[in-house]
Amino acid sequence: MSGGEDRLEELRGLVRDHDRRYYRDASPIISDREYDLIKREMEDLEAELDPLGLFKAEDSPDLIGFPVPAVGDDRLEEFVSHRHLVPMLSLDNTYDQKEFFDFDQRLRKLFDRSELPYVVEPKIDGVAVSITYEGGILKTAVTRGNGVEGDVITQNLMHVDSLPHDLTSFELPEILEIRGEIYMNHEEFVRLNELRERDGLPLYANPRNLAAGTVKLLDPKEAATRKLEIVLYGMGACIPESHFPSQSAFHEAIRKWSLPTVEFLRSASSANEAWQAILELDELRHGYGYPTDGAVIKLDPIEMQRQAGATAKAPRWAIAYKFESERQETVLEDIVLQVGRTGTVTPVACLRPVQLAGTTVSRASLHNADEIARKDIRVGDFVVVEKAGEIIPQVVEVVAAKRQTDSTPYLFPSSCPVCARGLEREDGEAAWRCPNPECPEQVKGRLKYFASRGCMDIDHLGEAVIEQLVDLGKAKRISDLYTLGKEDFLALDGFAEKSAENLFNSIVSSKNKGLARLLCALGIKHVGSSAAKELARNYESLAFLAEATAEDLVEIDGIGAIMAESVVEFFASHENRLIIEGLSSAGVETSREPTEPGSSPLAGTVFVLTGSLESLTRNQAAERIESLGAKVSSSVSAKTDYLVAGPGAGSKLAKAESLGVEVLDEEAFLAFLGNQ
Repeated sequence: MSGGEDRLEELRGLVRDHDRRYYRDASPIISDREYDLIKREMEDLEAELDPLGLFKAEDSPDLIGFPVPAVGDDRLEEFVSHRHLVPMLSLDNTYDQKEFFDFDQRLRKLFDRSELPYVVEPKIDGVAVSITYEGGILKTAVTRGNGVEGDVITQNLMHVDSLPHDLTSFELPEILEIRGEIYMNHEEFVRLNELRERDGLPLYANPRNLAAGTVKLLDPKEAATRKLEIVLYGMGACIPESHFPSQSAFHEAIRKWSLPTVEFLRSASSANEAWQAILELDELRHGYGYPTDGAVIKLDPIEMQRQAGATAKAPRWAIAYKFESERQETVLEDIVLQVGRTGTVTPVACLRPVQLAGTTVSRASLHNADEIARKDIRVGDFVVVEKAGEIIPQVVEVVAAKRQTDSTPYLFPSSCPVCARGLEREDGEAAWRCPNPECPEQVKGRLKYFASRGCMDIDHLGEAVIEQLVDLGKAKRISDLYTLGKEDFLALDGFAEKSAENLFNSIVSSKNKGLARLLCALGIKHVGSSAAKELARNYESLAFLAEATAEDLVEIDGIGAIMAESVVEFFASHENRLIIEGLSSAGVETSREPTEPGSSPLAGTVFVLTGSLESLTRNQAAERIESLGAKVSSSVSAKTDYLVAGPGAGSKLAKAESLGVEVLDEEAFLAFLGNQ
């Protein structure tokens, strides 16, 4: 085998490995740009050594009908496969302006035209999906798979509010495949990472990986606890065929059908106009709720698309222009270890402050010990930092050429940096954990979470106070808070008679925050505020909930198998039983008044809040609504009964009006509540 053939086999192996990590495992270890460079080198070498395409990689066999496109493969054995009616290809990528105009030149030569009409759309950094409607009814949602067939994930998208299941009121083709992207918006990604942080678990790396992992969950109820979104923009099969003359006409149709589609769509009469639209999108994209990593440029007329055709992996009539991720080089001055409230030990990079995407960054995620070892990250290194998914700063790579000669590899400690207990790691997990529940940092984390605004909302019990209470041995578990008197607070730094009395009164008043808040505050793994409310609706007390089985719990809407097991495990713990006994003995409200099913005045009603309110906060409004038995949702859908719209209401108001949802301004909302 020649040197070139050896290199080609090496590159094919790298591409297979990175495809598996990206498509199947949803945990890539290199950037899109690095992957594109490897794949381009492989394709160039294939063209040089095998110009006629006679020899394929071993893992690219033909399927009956057409060859497998070179688009990676996200299929898993646990899922049912479904064959696409039209192959689901990927797009050729470019990061270069000249290559974009070369793309235009090739098409102009093909059509013998001086200028060509294009449309420009955002490239959403999500998970490719194909939605099929038959007779106007949603039949299947399928991943890209290997381009020929993908995994059926319909069951994990049934809770996506913006995806209608029935379009029979519109005139659709008999069979229509619509291609799009599943994504997770920034707000939901941050919410889930906050829950991970509260549970002391490693943070999710970026929205794309989390969305990919969510659509491949085997438990649809578990998937429903993570809010996914979808945006549709492309056409697969259309029967009968002659339905849409152009890409822009297709967009008009799906918008008319109230399907979720891109908010940026520009028609261009030439490549120059398309380039200006690309630059415009690059300026606007940071304000969108979903992660974008480029622009997609397509020939507008469908007939021209057919004439241009496709290669084995991508259409010739479209290209993705990838925006450069903003990166900065800085010095890693230290690596510190944080111990979360569940014992997870997370390494954090302390950086020489640097400006990145409009903010000053001085810390970045290092994820876990394996990540540090794989990238060989060392204290004192010059490193490249970027924001993953434009949200979380992370160290991308080490600038090896600038490494000091006396540099030494970083050794992840074998014992807890706080209590010195030996760290443990379960099989298959990347995170190391401190197994000591009395570890001071874990206790502090549990107390901070318990007292936080979304839980027991204990005023004046801030981080500095908790630090002193734990360090002085006055609080070893959350129930200890209710055994403290004013004299205990007077012994703390910065406390006088009045401040001690205020904190004491705040702790006493928190006893009556209700069962749902207490359930959330207990810090049960995977149980956030929404799940806590569902549990409180279904169980009258902690005592009843403690006796529930996992089989009982999964019957509750929004409670999946993983969460159910976590709840059962929590109440089986002797330590947690002692905490609950302590709370009950101290007079903390651990039960609620029983209610008859459907007796709440607004039982089953769904509200959405948008814009700002003057007389009460969003949380206060949500609490008022929920106290009447209604639910508060974050997105408008056909299931929404009322939209409460304050100043600044935007797209939610427009969608509510298009769906005929009743809209209440603040005055009408308050009057509505007063009448219940």
